Amino acid sequence: MWSNEDFNANSDCLGSTGDPTLDKLVSQWLSWDKNGATREQIKSLVQEGRVEELRRRLCCRMTFGTAGLRAAMGAGFSRVNDLTVIQSTQGMYVYLAKCFPDLCSRGLVVGYDTRGEKCSGCTSERLARLTAAVMLCKDVPVYLFSTYVPTPFVPYAVKKIGAAAGVMITASHNRKEDNGYKVYWQNGAQISSPHDKEILRCIEENAEPWAESWNEDLVESSPLRSDPLEDVCCWYMEELNTVCFHRELNGRSPLKFVHSSFHGVGHSYVQRAFQAFGFPPPIPVPEQMNPDPNFSTVSCPNPEEGESVLELSLRLAEREGARIVLATDPDADRLAVAEQHDRCGWKVFTGNELAALLGWWMLFNWKDAHPDPAETDRVYMLATTVSSKILKALAQMEGFHFEETLPGFKWIGNKIHELTKTGKEVIFSFEESIGFLCGSMVLDKDGVSAAVVVAEMAAYLHTKNITLDQQLQNIYETYGYHISRTSYVICNDPTTVKRIFNRLRNFEGEGVYPKMCGVHSIAHIRDVTTGYDSSQPDKKSVLPVSKSSQMVTFTFHNGIVATLRTSGTEPKIKYYTEFCALPGKSDISNLEEELKKVTSALVEEFLEPEKNNLIRRSV
Repeated sequence: MWSNEDFNANSDCLGSTGDPTLDKLVSQWLSWDKNGATREQIKSLVQEGRVEELRRRLCCRMTFGTAGLRAAMGAGFSRVNDLTVIQSTQGMYVYLAKCFPDLCSRGLVVGYDTRGEKCSGCTSERLARLTAAVMLCKDVPVYLFSTYVPTPFVPYAVKKIGAAAGVMITASHNRKEDNGYKVYWQNGAQISSPHDKEILRCIEENAEPWAESWNEDLVESSPLRSDPLEDVCCWYMEELNTVCFHRELNGRSPLKFVHSSFHGVGHSYVQRAFQAFGFPPPIPVPEQMNPDPNFSTVSCPNPEEGESVLELSLRLAEREGARIVLATDPDADRLAVAEQHDRCGWKVFTGNELAALLGWWMLFNWKDAHPDPAETDRVYMLATTVSSKILKALAQMEGFHFEETLPGFKWIGNKIHELTKTGKEVIFSFEESIGFLCGSMVLDKDGVSAAVVVAEMAAYLHTKNITLDQQLQNIYETYGYHISRTSYVICNDPTTVKRIFNRLRNFEGEGVYPKMCGVHSIAHIRDVTTGYDSSQPDKKSVLPVSKSSQMVTFTFHNGIVATLRTSGTEPKIKYYTEFCALPGKSDISNLEEELKKVTSALVEEFLEPEKNNLIRRSV
């Protein structure tokens, strides 16, 4: 795994762990790591005899999930720290140099969020500077942002500048202890296979830091480093015009909006986006508008968790008479929205509900600008396969195209790139975990543009005396009610996860999936981990096989679709259920009751939370 140079030099004074392989890794770490804080962490673990913890940290590497490399900050090859970021960037350089003969003219874009951990000396900014240093020492131009930026600014910059690739240092909405390394290809979409596997191979083959890789001063001294901040901000805000449809209404709208940036990067960028649309600035939540790597005012920095984490925003909105709350997650690539109900409570929209509204809105305005029905044939909307099928219902009635991808916006971004090359126009894409993309100016989810598009939609509907929630009901009445439930259980043991999914694949004998879930009969099963799909004539999944994660989908005879899958960024097993009713079927209470029963049976019978020591989501 590593070179054999002088493994014993650093370990003699520490003593042995009792495991020669582990001793070798300890020595390797101490000989390579120049960060005093993370060196001390490894030394302390050795001195305290914490062998299992050392194994967890040193005996495996991070792998690319649905959002790049992501792990806890701290010492060890399996964590995010100075050394592993240098190793990752060295592997990136070697792979990029093979793929791009003109790498030294095209360069790399590097951005970062506001995360940091004092005890390991890791901050996103420092990790971004080290990323830049590795490239600069190989004479590769680096476009390093001079301050924190929203994640979508990196893929946007890659496309606009014509860079070979981009790196964003972020862990998005993860817990405060985590950080990550997100990689974008030249097309502005996140990397997928084979690039991810090849980069990992190059990381393994170039693990020893090069002499100049630690030279952070290159960021100041190298003429190859430039700051794209002002240019990218100007280009981005100007290009927002492509999704602004009613500027004349925006400036005179009486609606007030509250915005929370969840202690992250979003405040100034959302303010500028509102200005670009002709709106007055939204009211910021003062306790959450400035960066805070500890996310001090929220139990978790994920606005998807709903009303419990939106408390400060909702109370401020009530005081200010603002009917709409917008919350971007810490790296501003996702968006949560809440609307006040006649001063008697709040409706926090799910990702699927917001997608119904945004999909309708983008189509409504596209059709207004393109009255010829024949043009609709080149229009597409996209969603991940675990998301609501509401866009599919719109497509069937309105005549545009709808396609599904595997979970993760990397699949959506690459699909948009592929469709655009053939003259198609993708006007909206989403994933149910509050990730939205209006238009296709960025090939990743974008909370900044989504926030201001929602504001314009609300302002327009207000002129018709319609609320967002009322319009959502209008959409369901026209295209059919789509009622969904999404949640998760936490499982910190990978062996347990594997056992749960293996049981499903051998539920009624070897290789036989379940035919029932409680009293509910299963019509079809799709398993994209193995490539099986019982609904296809050849029993092969149309979606690409994804062996690195677990995902099984059940279609029930009653019309409910349910999926169990592992998260690509957190130790969670997620479950998704949806009832797709035909237009005109409006007995909501019966639909919800049926969905509740199937969801409960799915969790209890297939996941067995008590038996497997799974932690249920706290509401």
